[in-house]
Amino acid sequence: MFSSAVPYKNQHYAELKKNCINDKTLFEDPEFPATNASIYFRKPPAGFVEWKRPGEISDDPHLFVEGISSHDLNQGVVGNCWFVAACSCLALKPHLWKKVIPDWKEQEWDPKHPENYAGIFHFQFWVFGEWVDVVVDDRLPTINGELIYCHSKTNNEFWSALLEKAYAKLSGCYESLEGGNTGDAVVDFSGAVAEAINLEAEAYYKDQKKQDQLFEDLLKVYDRGGIISCSIKVCTPHEIEAKMANGLVKGHAYSVTAVKKVRLGHGLLAYFKNETIPLIRMRNPWGKIEWKGAWSDSSEEWSQVGDMERGNLGITVEDDGEFWMSFTDWCKYFTDADVCRLINTSLISIHKTWNEVVHFGSWTKNAEPLLNRCGGCANHKQTFLQNPQYLFDVTKEEDEVLVSLQQRDMKIHRRIGQGENLTIGFSLFKVELNRKYRMHDILTQPCVATSTYINARTVFLRSMLPKSRYVIIPTTFKPLTLGDYMIRVFTDVDSGCRELVEDKPKVRCWSSFLGYPQAVTHVYVHGAEGLQNQDSTGGADPYVIISCEGKSVQSTIKKDTLQPEFATSGIFYRKKPRKPLTVEVWNSNAVKDEFMGQVVLSGSVKDTTEPQKLQLRKQGRQMADEMPGYISLRIITSTQLTAM
Repeated sequence: MFSSAVPYKNQHYAELKKNCINDKTLFEDPEFPATNASIYFRKPPAGFVEWKRPGEISDDPHLFVEGISSHDLNQGVVGNCWFVAACSCLALKPHLWKKVIPDWKEQEWDPKHPENYAGIFHFQFWVFGEWVDVVVDDRLPTINGELIYCHSKTNNEFWSALLEKAYAKLSGCYESLEGGNTGDAVVDFSGAVAEAINLEAEAYYKDQKKQDQLFEDLLKVYDRGGIISCSIKVCTPHEIEAKMANGLVKGHAYSVTAVKKVRLGHGLLAYFKNETIPLIRMRNPWGKIEWKGAWSDSSEEWSQVGDMERGNLGITVEDDGEFWMSFTDWCKYFTDADVCRLINTSLISIHKTWNEVVHFGSWTKNAEPLLNRCGGCANHKQTFLQNPQYLFDVTKEEDEVLVSLQQRDMKIHRRIGQGENLTIGFSLFKVELNRKYRMHDILTQPCVATSTYINARTVFLRSMLPKSRYVIIPTTFKPLTLGDYMIRVFTDVDSGCRELVEDKPKVRCWSSFLGYPQAVTHVYVHGAEGLQNQDSTGGADPYVIISCEGKSVQSTIKKDTLQPEFATSGIFYRKKPRKPLTVEVWNSNAVKDEFMGQVVLSGSVKDTTEPQKLQLRKQGRQMADEMPGYISLRIITSTQLTAM
């Protein structure tokens, strides 16, 4: 998978390295030169910048010194704590960092064969749905011989500085990394799905039940290799990176390095009582300045925990930037968390696996409304349905569906005074069971979920949905805003997710013989009431079938009720508009299903479009005879095939 990464700027690492070794030269990257343009576009660093190779900074340079650790990293002068926090998280996950730092053993300095060193490194990032291989030379910006950006606490270890350089190259320059989102960097390291959680708005610390649920969710994410980070939002710019009295820093990204239920008590008694407390451990990217409250390094709370448990947790009392907090305090003091789930799509796995569908698209402008694809959010009723539309099916009785909408990274445009994210989001509609063409009007299709609209790179939604057909409409907040996006849909089983492109049935060469639709009819059956008892227990298991010109849709079976709510709809493109439609109610039986009544609808354009309550009747020649029960429905017909 990773050997097939796309070379960035068409620079092939192996080829470039081989040429340098043959020519006995050290690589100098023409795509990211050692000049001021690679450092800044607006705000130069304070001091005279010299670009130096690791061998000029240290006598014994290495990629890794004693392995890789979240303690290796310290933030430099650029405000990219978000990136450094993501690197700290990355360092804890060997299966991830070995993808981001490919051929890491081969890339390491070899003192025995200095002739094989070519001053070239490469790193891989997941960019908008594909792995990209980024080549850099090893010239790093320094002031007074010291690295000015991300650096390891050991001065001869260079993996973090070189990784940051590759990421700065992707973003245009180092200054473009000023201010960002840890979740975005984690996604770029892993292809994970990012979910932003607003701890403040959800007020988890006040609601124990919600707090317990969140802890279980985060524990599951952490145990399955996911990555979590957090921050405290600021109200004014001067609060950025301001230290609070409790030791936490505002406007600053922290990496979560552990989520644990910690056992309280000492010795055997602790095992028998099995009393635990939810704790969370995090790291300040500065490598110093820690939380001072309960469960901080030398706080008295640790006396409640036995020596063995403390040993397992690796408790150290030093100002290394890493500290523990109670989960309640974490919910109380932090305002935002980024949760990055590594979604398992492997077919061979002991953990839950997901079915993933990925689509790429663009919000584009066209004067023809049927071809326009930038209609803005649902506030803009006239143009909302002019956005791209994606259809999928939930085929289980109920399924958890994850939807992630991601726009292209905009940091590269910062140097030309742009680079702000678009405000994006999406809506999810439950639609007719047989819909195949784009929606042109919202008639009875309920909006079952709407994401937040935010100027973030990624918007995420988790939703439990009943069996049915759905349409996702990804949009920008305002109409006529252009941009590219990627949408990922995860379900338990294949959802058949596809883009709706056609507006109506195509005219085909045989249409003149077999006919072409003259009208379109939408039928929505809300429910039934007063149905006849069918079962020995006195109930029934009804379902409804809507039929038109040999085609039909069938609702799910409603168990043990005489007042079923079907909330089922169908859309029919009718070649013979004078031929009526039928809506039948049946009782599901193990041996043979029983007919419970029907209504026949003319489906004329002139008929009422208001909700109706109709008496059920018999079939065939006895069609005029009534049967117990009524059905509530709404029917709308138009001769314009793009009306609904």
